Amino acid sequence: MGTVKALNSHSKTLFAGMIGNVLEWYDFVVYGFLASILGELFFPSSDPMVSLIKSFAVFAVGFLMRPIGAILFGYIGDRFGRKKALTISIIMMAVSTTAIGLLPTYAQIGILAPVLLVLLKLIQGLSVGGEYTTSVSFIVEHAPEGKRGLFGSVAILGAVAGILLGSASGAFITKILPEEALYSWGWRILFFTGILLGLVGYYVRKNIDETPKFLELEYEELIDKHPIKDLFKFYKKEFIKTFFLSTFQAVGFYTIFVYIANHLSVFVNFPKAEALTINTISMLVLAVLIPFFGWLSDKIGRKPLILFSTGFTVLAAYPLFEYLSKGDFQSALTAQIIFAVIVAGFMAILPTTLVEIFPTKVRNSGYSIGYNLPFAIFGGTAPLIATYLIKLTGNINAPAFYLMAAAFVAFIVGLTLKETAKEPLK
Repeated sequence: MGTVKALNSHSKTLFAGMIGNVLEWYDFVVYGFLASILGELFFPSSDPMVSLIKSFAVFAVGFLMRPIGAILFGYIGDRFGRKKALTISIIMMAVSTTAIGLLPTYAQIGILAPVLLVLLKLIQGLSVGGEYTTSVSFIVEHAPEGKRGLFGSVAILGAVAGILLGSASGAFITKILPEEALYSWGWRILFFTGILLGLVGYYVRKNIDETPKFLELEYEELIDKHPIKDLFKFYKKEFIKTFFLSTFQAVGFYTIFVYIANHLSVFVNFPKAEALTINTISMLVLAVLIPFFGWLSDKIGRKPLILFSTGFTVLAAYPLFEYLSKGDFQSALTAQIIFAVIVAGFMAILPTTLVEIFPTKVRNSGYSIGYNLPFAIFGGTAPLIATYLIKLTGNINAPAFYLMAAAFVAFIVGLTLKETAKEPLK
């Protein structure tokens, strides 16, 4: 009975952590996948590339709020508990996601349409700044001994599930609807899912226990009243490592799994449905590999997987982009799947690695700010920079250089990491 109860408790914990990430990343990916459509509806221009760049710029603006959200929810999580921070963040995301689906377009209300879109993306960015990292801290702090890598990978699996849901939904709706219907009302359907996921997430999180590590701090009256101040006073090295490791994930994820779908559609002339189908298949591969690599990191450590993923990206990114851009479905799919395999090891174990770097009293603040700041600078702007690099150089494989640079820096930082897989949480 005790074993069954423990399994039920762990399952509930994992679901509570995952559900918010499903919603957060579903919306962000849907926006990225529909960027060309939203660009024409909210930023009309005679040049389709200009509309696309403006649409990606709004995508980037939402990310500017992530560091602010990280500070806010990092403080709430360290001061008042992970559970409270998670409950607030999912409400904000559900409301803003649904509201985007209700927005009038530029043709209906003029300049007010893009203004409202920007405001809603700012609210989403604030929410995302606290959701993902707090959920990782929540899940890993609940993890049984010897399974932190696996549990941490499940946290990011929730994000991948949201991405996969967004990608599959986009592929499905672009396949069944004629283009006229897609532009007039079909795109809105993808955003209305937010309210359903939000209600489920809110209910689950209101009925879940706080983490043992935070309760321990509360019991011993060791809650840090100034976690952000103490973070930068005592844990600067840990913060810097978190920043540069997260930079690779930011650039890698948004280049490979958000930008490339538009790359295939706009620059390689794939039909939208085919581009989204390729992305969906690669995300399925990623989803299968993430828990495997999380489990593997509990056996062999976090550091070997970090060095493998970053090192191989430096070597393979440009050849893979060339193969991706050949123009045929099979080549593009193969290249995208190889990209998924390469980055899966890094994405799977980075969450647990960064949780293990910080002590409990400043963990949420350190992880949230150190992770979200590079996402604001390098992640949200990755599709915009990738598109601009092509426009600047005339080389459709130019985005690979951005990816290689981020991977190289993360590889150097990875060499300096202390292995933490077998050590207890601080």
